[in-house]
Amino acid sequence: MAIAVETEERLYKKVTWRLLSFLGACYLIAYLDRVNVGFAKLHMLSDLHLSETAYGFGAGVFFIGYFLFEVPSNLILHRVGARTWMARIMVTWGIISGAMALTEPLSRATGLGVDTVFYGLRFLLGVAEAGFYPGVILYLNYWYPSHRQSRAVALLLTAQPLSYVIGGPISGGIMDGFNGIGGLYDWQWLYLIEAAPALVFGVWIVFYLKNKIDDAAWLRPDEKQLLKERLVRDARTKRDYSLSALFAVRELWLFTGIFLLIVMGVYGINFWLPSIIQATGVQSVFYIGLITAASYLVGAVIALISTRHAERHNEKRWHAAAAAIIGGGSLAASVVFVDNTFLTVAFITLASAGGLISSALFWSFPGSVLMGAGVAAGLAIINSIGNLGGFFGPYLLGALTDLLGSPSAGIVILGGLMITAGILIAVACKEFGIEAAVKSDPIGQERGAARS
Repeated sequence: MAIAVETEERLYKKVTWRLLSFLGACYLIAYLDRVNVGFAKLHMLSDLHLSETAYGFGAGVFFIGYFLFEVPSNLILHRVGARTWMARIMVTWGIISGAMALTEPLSRATGLGVDTVFYGLRFLLGVAEAGFYPGVILYLNYWYPSHRQSRAVALLLTAQPLSYVIGGPISGGIMDGFNGIGGLYDWQWLYLIEAAPALVFGVWIVFYLKNKIDDAAWLRPDEKQLLKERLVRDARTKRDYSLSALFAVRELWLFTGIFLLIVMGVYGINFWLPSIIQATGVQSVFYIGLITAASYLVGAVIALISTRHAERHNEKRWHAAAAAIIGGGSLAASVVFVDNTFLTVAFITLASAGGLISSALFWSFPGSVLMGAGVAAGLAIINSIGNLGGFFGPYLLGALTDLLGSPSAGIVILGGLMITAGILIAVACKEFGIEAAVKSDPIGQERGAARS
């Protein structure tokens, strides 16, 4: 048995290295949009005469487009395959992301207000990107049984902080070094340059990804068989639902509510972090990028260690709950020391780590009870509605900032929402029996027995 377990572990490491290295890079590129809109804000608002409320609405309206098109996008992916559909997603979002640099010229050409053009491009970007993240999660369901998914998702989610580690200094450097070249603002160069990777990887996907296990030439026949056997065994604990029946599943709405609360807190951090750092007295955009990168790098390390600990001990509910509660509390605490860059960044780092940990562990919950078309639609519904938090969170924070002259009250509220998500994970998930479902790791049980 020990030899079989060791063989299986080696096989999944092989799968993870092959898939997660590439998908993680694609997700990092997707998240660059969250990075560059936060950095572009530092100068874009004054150049285009946009208010904080207008920025918050524009940053968030992305998720309205995301919400409206995510479920059909994921169902199409399930039907036509990940390779074709994810390539389409990346190419179209690369084109629209680059078009953000043309906000002012498009306003002049169409006669529309600059804010209207900004809103329209952000909405279209959401439409273009709709389905990418739940599509990746769905794709992982085709390869990993439920008990292995949280580690895979945790590795995928490291692309979020890494996008700041890499994108923060690059964004700051572009804005410091390119301003005025060719008659363009610094934020215009930012959008143009950072759109290119999406186009490149969008084409590369067609040649790299395989839609299913049987198509993977890099696996031996016996390896393919073992992977498929594990998925068949895992499927015995799951249920498939038609789209109409899915809306009556109570767990679906519990998952959706939890994710909505987490996202509102997380995007409050993502879209406002450069501004929060600037408010502590740091003025150089490049230095803001370096500080942002360091914060997210430490958060990513904490998240990887914590999710690995959760899988090693075969316990995800309390790890996810504690992470959300600590993350929310840290987000609220970050506004207490606005004159101290170190303390502010320390609390924000804990908040981002809490968001990453709770998100990574959370995504093992839906995959533990749904399968087939049910999991395709279910993941899209959870992610699309949950990501409306990416609209409400930034909009609420922007409106309160304009109203009160400070983002402090809004940040405290968003921290409280993350704490509420942690309480729901701790209490409601137990009532729904989710904890038992995500503890169905036979290898984890065997290791636990060996330790005892």
